[in-house]
Amino acid sequence: MNTITKYVVLLTLCLIATGMSAQETQKDSIAYRENGLKIDRLTELKKTIQEEEREFLKAEVEMINERLEKGLITKSQAEKLKKEAAKKRALNIENRIAIIDNKIALLERNDAEYNDGNSESVMIGVSLGKFSGFSFSKNKPKKYDKRTTSDLVFAVGFNNAIGEGQKIGDEYTFMQSGFVELGWAWKTRVFKDNNAVRLKYGFSFQWNKLTPKDDRYFVQDGNTTTLQTFPSELTESEFRITNLVFPLHFEFGPSKKIERKNYFRYSTYKHFKIGIGGYAGFNIGTQQKLRFKEDGDRVKEKIRRSYNATPFVYGLSAYVGYGSIGIYAKYDLSPMFKDQTFDQHNLSMGFRFDLD
Repeated sequence: MNTITKYVVLLTLCLIATGMSAQETQKDSIAYRENGLKIDRLTELKKTIQEEEREFLKAEVEMINERLEKGLITKSQAEKLKKEAAKKRALNIENRIAIIDNKIALLERNDAEYNDGNSESVMIGVSLGKFSGFSFSKNKPKKYDKRTTSDLVFAVGFNNAIGEGQKIGDEYTFMQSGFVELGWAWKTRVFKDNNAVRLKYGFSFQWNKLTPKDDRYFVQDGNTTTLQTFPSELTESEFRITNLVFPLHFEFGPSKKIERKNYFRYSTYKHFKIGIGGYAGFNIGTQQKLRFKEDGDRVKEKIRRSYNATPFVYGLSAYVGYGSIGIYAKYDLSPMFKDQTFDQHNLSMGFRFDLD
């Protein structure tokens, strides 16, 4: 048995060695073909570089003309800036093509793949973006005046619902009812020459949760939805409405103008702001979650149905903030449920984060 084991081990080692040798030969062959492909790509890249730098020059000239039209520079200053831009782009073409020529020469001198410790970074640099060359996004000149920006919006806080003659907390536990909002917003400067008023718009997902008091839960009976007492003690009663809405706010507040040689921006960092507006959208889901004991067993139920929730939602909202953090409130003008004898409206208060 030991002899057989030795032969099996020896045969296995031979197969491994043979496989490794074949892999090395295959790798050399593949590397040789890859070098040829890289040379072809680099040759095409030389043409792309010239086109890219011409596009950059065109964009810079357009920015200079825009500054000239606004009276920010004189005609002679504009001509000087154009000449400087043309000279810079010509030198860029010369330098970048020289880099490519050196890379091609390096590949041609070596039959197998040649790794000088930086080859991958070069190839990564020339493989990204529309123009393949040295990342278009990094070299593209900044837009002189960017009136629209975008940011992530996140809000969280307390949620409740009120109707005629009701106060917050009458029907639903205040501390255990909450809301979360997550969305994306665009902000556009209203006036051309100042940033005092901005229009903020976008889309958001809203999750509004209510926790009824006194072991009650929602019951749908045809077109009517009511709160009723559960047959046994509830350890948890949670009702959640999910909406997709499209907010629109007018935002007011000071900002700082940041001016550079070729562009300017307005920044609201460390400044107060007020937003007033509203939202409209659709109900996209309604769920009730119940936890209770039945015959000594713990039971958890998740019930997904319409509960006659209003399909089209709309309301008012506002926020007061400093920088990226603010206090936020929203109120549904639309009732929670359609065709009810007694209307209730969702009300939320919490914190808002505009992560721009």
